[in-house]
Amino acid sequence: MKEYLECGKIANTHGVRGDVLIESWCDSPEVLAALKTVYTEKNGVYSPIKVQKASVYKGRVLAALEGITVLEQAAVLKNTVLFAARGDLPLGEGDYFVQDLLGLPVLELETGEKYGVLTDVISGAASDLYEVQTEKGKFLVPVVPAFVKKIDPESGIYIQAIEGMFD
Repeated sequence: MKEYLECGKIANTHGVRGDVLIESWCDSPEVLAALKTVYTEKNGVYSPIKVQKASVYKGRVLAALEGITVLEQAAVLKNTVLFAARGDLPLGEGDYFVQDLLGLPVLELETGEKYGVLTDVISGAASDLYEVQTEKGKFLVPVVPAFVKKIDPESGIYIQAIEGMFD
């Protein structure tokens, strides 16, 4: 499991004092706005940046980052992916970080038959969707109790497929 998880991307600058607008990849922008430290990554080395202040602004996070005091410094950071330390992110009982699930095999609950591998989690209107890469292509599985029966980060995601789900 990775020590640092992707939590957002600097989308733009805001004002002339070096503030940035961050697109949140967390469960909500409020989770990202609550972080006291974010990290950048270069060649596998994670560098901390203190968050001086942050708030939710039009669905994004408006933040003042330590050491960034003018527009030109903020502009250089545009499109930079930000990371959070795993321990700084809240995780409820029975919840998992998406990055920990990617690459897991998707298996039939009853037989253990492997359908494919989880390649993405898509936020849908009614529920999240698991994108599963199979030998036949990519298929979407709604993340609802009727289909997703068990998640084990060690062995895989167990589902109960219906006829035609992977055709």
